Amino acid sequence: MSTPRFSLVIPAYNEASWLPRLLDSVDVARAQYHGGRDAIEVIVADNLSTDDTAAIATSRGCRVACVEKRMIAAARNGGAAIAGGEIVCFIDADSRIHANTFNAIDDTLASSRVIVGATRIWPERWSFGIFMTWLLALPVVYLTNVDSGVIFCRREDFIAIGGYDETLMYAEDIQLLLDLKRLGRSRGQGFARTRDSAAITSMRKFDKHGDWHYFTRMPRVAFWMLIDKRRVENFTRKYWYEDR
Repeated sequence: MSTPRFSLVIPAYNEASWLPRLLDSVDVARAQYHGGRDAIEVIVADNLSTDDTAAIATSRGCRVACVEKRMIAAARNGGAAIAGGEIVCFIDADSRIHANTFNAIDDTLASSRVIVGATRIWPERWSFGIFMTWLLALPVVYLTNVDSGVIFCRREDFIAIGGYDETLMYAEDIQLLLDLKRLGRSRGQGFARTRDSAAITSMRKFDKHGDWHYFTRMPRVAFWMLIDKRRVENFTRKYWYEDR
């Protein structure tokens, strides 16, 4: 078989209720890719799911990477480890990708000045609390020049930096962008956002914890970081790993 152009990696833990709609959106984007749908392989990195995540992925024609280390960074790396594409892309299972995603990534990486990029995200729903959280995040996004959505880079560069940092229980996606930007700096390469291809992300954290929880809970977590690291670890496990 010829080398695929793209490998789309989806880390997943008990995502049976969310994965089908993401894969529906991937099917549309593959059908609209000018290089043909077969140029895109889809990999679900199953991170010890106890539901039908792996079965759904297999039934939809995805490759499944079974990742036993229960960590988001490890799941992303486990999916990338079996990827054959020239470009590796990552998207969370509770998202939906834009129909123009792969064309937009192709256009962006056509520039030799780009080492890593993102499609950006758009919330699935809005409320005043979510809007205020969005405003709070925007300065950080633009000052650090990072973003979210479908994250993509050339596979050789992903390998060169060692992939995602598996010492991090969260924010591993931000660290990846910073590591790739650091690699590209000496080459005159940087970060870029695609045009007209934002992914839609679920608001499930807000649905469960409240639309204002970034203002009511996260300041306490920031304080715990100064005085009680174990409390932060417990919160991290519940918020990012056990919250299904």
